[in-house]
Amino acid sequence: MKKQNWLSIQFFAIFFTWGIFVPYWTAWLVESKGFSIATASSLIAAGMIARSFSSFYLFPTLSQRFPLGKLARIIVIGSGLSLLLFFPLSSYIGMLACMVIFSLVYPMVMPLVESMAAVMMKKDKIDYGKSRSWGSIGYTVALLLAGVVTSIFSEGAVIYMMFAGIVIILISSLQKLPESMSAPRGQERMSYRNLFKSKKFVMAMGIVVFLMGTHAAYYNYGVLYLKELGVSNLYIGVLLNVAIIAEILFFALSDKFLKGRSISIMFMVAGSAAVLRWTMLFLFPSVSVFIATQLLHAFTFGLTHYAFMRLIYEELESKDVPAAQGVYTALGTGLSTAVLTFVGGFLYDYAPGYAFLGMAVVVIPAIVLGGYMYAKYEKAFVVRKALG
Repeated sequence: MKKQNWLSIQFFAIFFTWGIFVPYWTAWLVESKGFSIATASSLIAAGMIARSFSSFYLFPTLSQRFPLGKLARIIVIGSGLSLLLFFPLSSYIGMLACMVIFSLVYPMVMPLVESMAAVMMKKDKIDYGKSRSWGSIGYTVALLLAGVVTSIFSEGAVIYMMFAGIVIILISSLQKLPESMSAPRGQERMSYRNLFKSKKFVMAMGIVVFLMGTHAAYYNYGVLYLKELGVSNLYIGVLLNVAIIAEILFFALSDKFLKGRSISIMFMVAGSAAVLRWTMLFLFPSVSVFIATQLLHAFTFGLTHYAFMRLIYEELESKDVPAAQGVYTALGTGLSTAVLTFVGGFLYDYAPGYAFLGMAVVVIPAIVLGGYMYAKYEKAFVVRKALG
């Protein structure tokens, strides 16, 4: 099998399960296990805290001890075994323990596949964009399939789809490994110390914590929100896919239109789009408005991600990039999302729209930080460039 195709299959299989887990797991806890939204939120938040620890410490440690190809098999088998724990249990304490155990293992597939891509870009000269696009396709297929399956069998089918997806990842990981995936990585040591010497990185990390964290309400309550609006399970997957399509188009065009643009301005645009997106969901609870706000995902998620990736590659040395990605996963898309999931659950219980209003308020500090970053680090350069 060609190395490019091998990586594309990994992206597709891993993002397929992610497309089931992220949008549908809260709905499964509520509809199938009978928890309230606030209680389900606390379970999701606990899992995200465990995920932050896993991304920040556990995955980097394991990736130094095992070749990435072997580590993939260990993680996938561990994910499948820990997922089985959910079947017999229904008490809060039991589910909490399961959620923590599962979240220590399964989410490592995300930094794993990105690390695989980084290594293969360097050693095998693969095209990252081609393989990463198959991840988006896998996520899209999962959303559509989950919508159809849950409309026929209810949310109880979600866990069976997750298990089937993990089996698919395992089968794909058992294919013959590229040589770069069998090479030991013990000599590669990551240090977080250098990251925090860069004030610009620290400031950008603060912005990302606010911006990415505010997707908590959308990711965890989007399915339930659409049900409140009267959308059937069959069409929920279709509506959620609008955001993914917008994201795919953004990344396809991002380098062409944004290369060399101010990073701080990109953060401020993303923040403004986030305030607009979450405020509209609060003010106008309708399907048509939800669809329109889905297009803003290209900015609230896509532009934020692009700006931060640009910053770490421009600001940091190559040896510090993996550590930066670990911090990004742990804090930007892990811990902050966990805290806001917990808060959003209580707001959603009070009134669904209030969860999104809360997210809009949280975004404001990110816009302020973006303005400060521009004034301190980029304004003079932008002015000189404009004057020629």
